[in-house]
Amino acid sequence: MSNVMTAAHAAQEKKKREQEEEEMTPYSDKDLAEDYEFKIVRSATSAFKKRDTVEQVIAEESMAGWRFVEKFDDNRLRFKRPASAQRRDITLPPGVDPYRTTYGMSETGLAFTILGTAAALGGAIALIVWLFA
Repeated sequence: MSNVMTAAHAAQEKKKREQEEEEMTPYSDKDLAEDYEFKIVRSATSAFKKRDTVEQVIAEESMAGWRFVEKFDDNRLRFKRPASAQRRDITLPPGVDPYRTTYGMSETGLAFTILGTAAALGGAIALIVWLFA
């Protein structure tokens, strides 16, 4: 039952963040009239609390024409670019994804890492107890 409640809570928190993102920065009529596209790059590990990391992500995103709009918090950065920039995506260096939305480990990857570490730690403790029992 605990896992069901945790999953429900996580889904509720995700929905809350998405709603917050829609309301935090409304798009201006000019942005919409000039045919911009927007995206949010997320970090599951609060990587954006470091200024160097934020500057690195801004530089990486600028290769695909994305311009930094704002930092929501240590986990989210918003970018925009003219829709016409899509035509240049084919010329980007290998490995540059103009539509990436995750920096570093994803939330799912982080969850599996935590669960794996907990399982390994639990197994190690069980082994030690068994050996010295």
